[in-house]
Amino acid sequence: MLALSILLFFAACQKVERPVPKTDWSLYRKAYTFLTIHKDSAFFYFNQVAVSSRDSLQAAMAYNIMAVIQSDAGDHFGAQESLTNSLKFLKDTVKKQFSTLANDYNELGMNSSDLGNYQAAIGFFDRALGVTADSSFIPVILNNKAFAYQCNKDYWKALALYGRLLAGFKEKKGADYTRTLTNEATVKWLINPHYPAAGDLLRALAIRISENDHWGQNSSYINLARYYLPAKPDSSLFYSRKMYNVARELSSPDDELEALGMLVKVAPAATTRFYFARFQRLNDSLQAARNAAKNQFALIRYNVEKNKADNLRLQKDNAEKAYRIIRQDYRFFFLLGTFVVLLTVGLFWYRERKRKLQQAAEKAVAETTRKASKKVHDTVANDIYRIMKQIEYDAVPGKEQLLDEIDDVYQRARDISYELIEAPPGDFQQQLSDLLISFSTDKIRVVLTGNDDKLWGKVNPAYRLEIKYILQELMVNMVKHSNAENVIVKFGQVSGRCFITYTDDGIGLKQNCIFGNGLTNTGNRIKAILGEISFEHAAGKGVNIRITFPIN
Repeated sequence: MLALSILLFFAACQKVERPVPKTDWSLYRKAYTFLTIHKDSAFFYFNQVAVSSRDSLQAAMAYNIMAVIQSDAGDHFGAQESLTNSLKFLKDTVKKQFSTLANDYNELGMNSSDLGNYQAAIGFFDRALGVTADSSFIPVILNNKAFAYQCNKDYWKALALYGRLLAGFKEKKGADYTRTLTNEATVKWLINPHYPAAGDLLRALAIRISENDHWGQNSSYINLARYYLPAKPDSSLFYSRKMYNVARELSSPDDELEALGMLVKVAPAATTRFYFARFQRLNDSLQAARNAAKNQFALIRYNVEKNKADNLRLQKDNAEKAYRIIRQDYRFFFLLGTFVVLLTVGLFWYRERKRKLQQAAEKAVAETTRKASKKVHDTVANDIYRIMKQIEYDAVPGKEQLLDEIDDVYQRARDISYELIEAPPGDFQQQLSDLLISFSTDKIRVVLTGNDDKLWGKVNPAYRLEIKYILQELMVNMVKHSNAENVIVKFGQVSGRCFITYTDDGIGLKQNCIFGNGLTNTGNRIKAILGEISFEHAAGKGVNIRITFPIN
């Protein structure tokens, strides 16, 4: 620390104030010139801008355009990564960055829609609306949001937005107006299949033809083809062919694939085979091209990162050489400072280590006590109680069977000081079923649902024994305290987590009740498997307990 302070002192003595350099946009402009002629080159140069620029806004804009290029090539996950990198350079408190922020969120929304995650897309569009003040961009974002609602089948929400947008157009022309008109007519038809959407769809198509909007015409053709498909297949065939021809003129493989998909449905049998074969060839070619584009983008990023790492390594080598020269000149100060720092750190480390060792020893004793208590409770007390209830309610087992069960409890009690917790051997589903059903009596009915091998095969083996003891504790408490007549234990999984629902019709739990050792240990076990537990209860109305924990 002292040596470093000396270095900083001498460096400060020689420091010269320099003006902040202006941002260089030459490389950015060079990248932009390639956007319409060679997108791989544009991506390459924008990536160089993104990783080398010292201007946060310039870097964010470069990542945004990279995401657009990736999205157009079908690399939606790569586009999301680029947009995430762009957001790292932006702040929602800097107004001059709002435009790029809005573009990032809008692109994230469009990529999420393309990936079928419409709820996430709607959230991103809302964020874009929250940071943009561009009156010309707001209708675009609202249209995208409405289309996400439409794809998510929230038709009434989509219809409300389309109606709001149409009311805001002063002139009934232009790509934004025709797109909104087409989408609104389509949603009305989706809500009511008898709605005469053809009028608005054809009106939008006429405007697009007059304005020479070929991309918009494709949208009209596919919507008309879908609209006429149920009642007028000949008209559907006509518009599908129109879309197919325009898509080929525009060299748009996605639109061509969509048109071919419709033609396979409505074309005469004699031509269906041709359209289907064309669809397969084009789809395979498109997937290959997109995979190649993804690999190319990844390769470009790898090379740039490698060059950056090499430069950093070279800078590090140069810095180390300079450091060695300075160290030779100030060796005495380094040695003195190092000695003082090491002595101080050594004393501090010794005291801190002594304190931590003492805390660790105290914690180990407490943990050992807790584990021993839990182990005795789970492996001895509950099993003995289960054997007692079995003798009380079931037919008295044979002497040998009773001796075997008591001997098993004895062996586990004897070895409790060094026993390692292992996953229960054999058929866990059957073991769990036998355990829970063993609590049935002539007064208590136990019902199990969802307890199958497929579920337990996904559960970490180390968790299974914990689950067994948790359920055993719940059943023991039920017999002791609940006066229940019916018990239902349900097993299942959702969103990567296993859930267990315990329900009985007993007296329930009292408000503000204090849990004993058994339920306290149960809570500790649930925490040990990264799980959660929740209680729903009311006096006299039974209890509902839900346990969830992660599965493989």
